[in-house]
Amino acid sequence: MKQLVYLIGLLAIISCKENLSKPDVSPEKTARQIHEEIITIDTHNDIDISNFTDSINYKQRLETQVNLPKMKEGGLDVTWLIVYTGQDSLTPYGYTQAEENAMSKFAAIHRLCEDIAPNEITLALNSDDVRRIDEKGQKIAMIGVENAYPMGLDLSNFEKYHALGARYISLAHNGHSQFCDSHTGEQEGFLYNGLSDLGKSAVLEMNRLGIMIDVSHISRDAMLQIISLSSAPIIASHSSARGLCNHSRNLDDEQLKALKKNGGVVQTVAFGGYLNTKKDSLRTSYTKSIYEHVADSLGVNWYDIEDFNSLTRQEQQEFEKNYSKVKVIAEEMASKRKDAPEPVGVTDLIDHVDYMVNLIGIDHVGISSDFDGGGGIAGWSDASETFNVTQELLHRGYTEEEIAKLWGGNLLRVLDEVQALAKK
Repeated sequence: MKQLVYLIGLLAIISCKENLSKPDVSPEKTARQIHEEIITIDTHNDIDISNFTDSINYKQRLETQVNLPKMKEGGLDVTWLIVYTGQDSLTPYGYTQAEENAMSKFAAIHRLCEDIAPNEITLALNSDDVRRIDEKGQKIAMIGVENAYPMGLDLSNFEKYHALGARYISLAHNGHSQFCDSHTGEQEGFLYNGLSDLGKSAVLEMNRLGIMIDVSHISRDAMLQIISLSSAPIIASHSSARGLCNHSRNLDDEQLKALKKNGGVVQTVAFGGYLNTKKDSLRTSYTKSIYEHVADSLGVNWYDIEDFNSLTRQEQQEFEKNYSKVKVIAEEMASKRKDAPEPVGVTDLIDHVDYMVNLIGIDHVGISSDFDGGGGIAGWSDASETFNVTQELLHRGYTEEEIAKLWGGNLLRVLDEVQALAKK
């Protein structure tokens, strides 16, 4: 018995010495291990169809904030590529022009996954697809529709868009659509005081088809009316907390609590103006002349992003094409100036995550960037810096399980529930 006790004690001493001799695992290494283990999903990345050709495409490390090389560098697994159409007149001509735009973007996404880079990125339609494709080591594309305006007055278009791969749709953007009021009504007045009759029918149709309803960009009343009508949980694909940043694009506490009761998820967005208006305004004012100087040196026209909706379609396309290029150069120049105001960064993003997690719980919060659509902050300026978000989450005390939920687990849970309801 004494020999057994002695042997146990000896083994314990050896074990302690071995543990003491091993260096502590650094927080960065722990964060990298977590980042590699989990599936990272960014729910909102805009596209320009000129980057989906044989000669210029996402296989190359373009100046776009999202492309395959940058996704691989940053460990971003899933990109929701967006079929976005700006708001125009509620007329047959407007609907026809908008539909042409939407179809061109659907075609571009399919071209990427089926022709340009089929061995590197695959289109997913459900959570099983996401996990299966991730296991193969490929990147994953999913499709969201930002603004149902191109559908005109024909509800059968929801089924058409679903067949093309759309798995979430928002009913409006910056400007009132035929379906509902936009958040911009807070400045310009409302058209329906929420949903139109067509919008109410659209909610039921998306429930029937298994399409997630996206409430980013729509008005407060429209969002709350959707929750009262929808049998399925909803998402806000790229919005943050109004309690921290009083912007009409963000959700206030009542909206967030309603979203929790509905079972949905809000995807905190890395958009400077929606995270910290004061910091963003100071930085924007400082860098305005730098942006204009860079644009002039590149020989391209430059516009303030706040004026985007007032631009012609040609000017909007020009702005979308040049925005990322100008922004990268200008921000690099500003970062070298000692008098430059502090930019909005990853800590501001996670402040919003913390706020919403504390208010509505870890199961109802996620992450998005709005890359190539105006998003991007210091530390997460493009997909190559995605790891920095995981590192900050770990620094704030989130566990691996919680980080996995924030980075996409919650979003996939909502998608599962929406699709399960449609099957019933």
